[in-house]
Amino acid sequence: MRALLGALADHSPFLWGLIEADPARLMAILDRDPAETIEDVLEAVPALAESSDEDEVMRGLRQARQIVALAVGLADLGGVWVVETVVQTLSRAADVFIAAALNFLLKQAERAGRLRLDAADPTRGCGLTVLALGKLGGRELNYSSDVDIVCLFDPEAPAIVDHANVQTLYARIVRDLVRLLQQATADGYVLRVDLRLRPEPSARSVAVSVPATLAYYETFGQNWERAALIKARPCAGDLALGAEVLATLAPFIWRKYLDLAAIADIHAMKRQIHAAKGGGEIAVAGHNVKLGRGGIRDIEFFVQTQQLIFGGKRPVLRGNRTVEMLHRLRQESCISRHAQEDLETAYAFLRGIEHRLQMIADQQTHNLPTSKEALKRFARFAGYESAAAFSATFERFCRLVAHHYALLFENAPKLGHGTGDLVFTGISDDPGTLRTLEKLGFRDPAAISTMVRAWHAGLRPAVRSPRARERLTELVPALLASFAKGSDPDAAVAGLDRALERLPTATELFAILIASGALRALFGEILGGAPRLAEAVAVHPHLLDIAIDGGAEPSLDDDAMDARVLAALARATTTEDVLDAARDYQHEEHFLIGTRLLAGTLAPRDAALAYSALAVGTIRALLVRAEATLAADHGRVPGLTLAVLGFGRLGSREMSATSDLDLVVVYDAPAQAMSDGARSLDASTWVTRLTQRLTTHLTAPTRRGRLYDVDMRLRPSGRQGPLATKFSAFAAYQKTTAATWEHLALTRARVVAGDAGLATRIEAAIAEALGGGSREGVMADVAEMRALMARERPPSGFWDLKLAEGGLVDGEFAAQALSLARPDLRDVAPRVVLERAAAEGLVPSGSVAAYDLQAAADQIIKLALPAGATPEEAGRGLKARLAQACGCASWPALKPALAEARATLRAAFEAAVLNEG
Repeated sequence: MRALLGALADHSPFLWGLIEADPARLMAILDRDPAETIEDVLEAVPALAESSDEDEVMRGLRQARQIVALAVGLADLGGVWVVETVVQTLSRAADVFIAAALNFLLKQAERAGRLRLDAADPTRGCGLTVLALGKLGGRELNYSSDVDIVCLFDPEAPAIVDHANVQTLYARIVRDLVRLLQQATADGYVLRVDLRLRPEPSARSVAVSVPATLAYYETFGQNWERAALIKARPCAGDLALGAEVLATLAPFIWRKYLDLAAIADIHAMKRQIHAAKGGGEIAVAGHNVKLGRGGIRDIEFFVQTQQLIFGGKRPVLRGNRTVEMLHRLRQESCISRHAQEDLETAYAFLRGIEHRLQMIADQQTHNLPTSKEALKRFARFAGYESAAAFSATFERFCRLVAHHYALLFENAPKLGHGTGDLVFTGISDDPGTLRTLEKLGFRDPAAISTMVRAWHAGLRPAVRSPRARERLTELVPALLASFAKGSDPDAAVAGLDRALERLPTATELFAILIASGALRALFGEILGGAPRLAEAVAVHPHLLDIAIDGGAEPSLDDDAMDARVLAALARATTTEDVLDAARDYQHEEHFLIGTRLLAGTLAPRDAALAYSALAVGTIRALLVRAEATLAADHGRVPGLTLAVLGFGRLGSREMSATSDLDLVVVYDAPAQAMSDGARSLDASTWVTRLTQRLTTHLTAPTRRGRLYDVDMRLRPSGRQGPLATKFSAFAAYQKTTAATWEHLALTRARVVAGDAGLATRIEAAIAEALGGGSREGVMADVAEMRALMARERPPSGFWDLKLAEGGLVDGEFAAQALSLARPDLRDVAPRVVLERAAAEGLVPSGSVAAYDLQAAADQIIKLALPAGATPEEAGRGLKARLAQACGCASWPALKPALAEARATLRAAFEAAVLNEG
């Protein structure tokens, strides 16, 4: 006994402090069997719940805990108890302390009129249950452990008085429970409490309703949470309610099929712990006995993994105690006899060392001393003659554990990166992973970690399925490494986060990204530089393959693109197939144009030509299909010719990634012409039906998505006029009736599809309408229209490149007005008109460059950013590309360049319109 007390005096300030504070208490403990002493103390604790004095309860709990701590410490160090007895006793004491504190609070709530408790058993139907998890759940509590508990309430419990405030009531009780147990007073504390294992701890109250809990695990539950729930048991409050909840969760925890997919997630969590605690390698000095390699947690995870794999079909493996489960795993032939014996012996050794570490100062520590002298002192406290003898034993057991653990995970994929750890399971950021993210070049590692952990937790719609999260586990390290090599890694992750928020599932996307590093790199650049383009990838992941494969360069020529679209639709038979094939091809080409524009291999002006040619090819191909199906239903109209005119940006070949189609259909047919089918239609009705079918083919959403929005309001008489206009009516209207604004629009019109002969006649009619007659008052009309637009549609800000004073609209108005005043300058493209006018000194010489600069910026912004977003909010990669596309050396130089361009283009407008004549 003298040697034991001497060891306490030398090595355990905590226990020696308890002895010095009350020597009589020590003598009382030494005079009896420690089990009897502790039993007497614990039998008296429940009576504290009857008190109405909180201070008395707190004092009584802490004094009881002191006796338990001293008695257990003496029994452990004196060799009276084995580890199993120690952990069971500590766990039972914790159960008693938690129950007494909770019962006191329940009765306090009853006295306040907030609960109606059962007089015979106040916990029955009280509405609140406390689940013990972790070591407390397995009745394996260590000497100075925290307790992992989850507090759930039944919102319909009979004890509730005010159902409207039930959440507030139980949350207050739980917060008070934590305070009663862990607040330090002159008598110390009772238990450290950890509530972080509750469902979605960052977003939910400390008390969670049972329905919310069940819904969470059904929808978002992860494999690490399944592993945690293996040890769950009710320990306080309404025990029947707790048992009912766990029974309901059993299918979530124990899946009936062989659950090999869980291994990767559990292994990832284990490696996260290694990274956080510095236990990746086995070293005695400073090694973490619990979380380091070959430590206690390796044994626990070894057991829990086997339980998750086999427990669904073998209920005998559903226990919550580590040593007991090792025996059952051996009996079920899940592990070898050597594995069971080695791990059981190592577990007892490591738990004993853990207890001695914590007995020193009653701290929740698991790290061995780092200095030689401190390690030597601890070795003596642990019963070894020297540090060398202790180190040899410790290393032997750790390597034994690591050997068996490695066999379980030897084929698991690596979840790290050459620079360091990249793992995101669990409930908090991993310090090692944050360091790795910083080394990789992420500007805000904490924000990146938070987003990725949210993906793993299933907090985005696209990753709520187990399959998606399993693929995510495999993908994330490689994905982050690829993103890190891009121009804006943080923006790439944020872009993917937004995509996962909108997508219903990401399983296909993840599969494609897993398969190719090149695709991951491309996707990262798109996410970081063009969020709008990234949305297309998220919906259609195969587009990445298309971009990597390359294929033909985007066509800038209408006829060439027409042939390519027709070839893509050639194998489609039904209308549904044709529409799907058209959408597939258009999406692919649209994406290729966008990626080349983003990469800088396609100039903005060429991108406008490519987008326009793609639209023309699509219109022509779908017009052929619409004519064929209409002819099948109603025959054809002999002598009928038809043409589709493109106005606006389609007409001027300036389309962007977001442009719609301004179309007008013109036809000609003999008088009284009828179609030759069984269900004959007159020419006007036939063309109207054809126009409706063409519009539907272009606009209807199918399983492959949408093509374009179509606007046909520029036809003669607008919405009041017929959907398709006869040529004679079109020509007469434009020549005699059309208003100035209609002629302005007509300056950018061209035939994009249909009969070549009719196209020639239409072009002649347009030239005649725009080139003849008096133009008196035209410039005044144009000036008035521009002023009205400025009043009714003011620019939204600096980045409104279209409507800002001196923006693209001013350039368009100037070009259109000049086309009316000087027919010899006319061209469908405003930049060509400005170029011709500048050559004659009608507008400033820099007008074309000013127009082109703003058009280039508009192309990039429309491609990359969602509606309403500005480049100021964009990542650095997009800013750099935008500056490059506009011929600026850097992002800071862009705004001054745009301001100068606007001044020039405004001067062109004033010269052409306001100062005309």
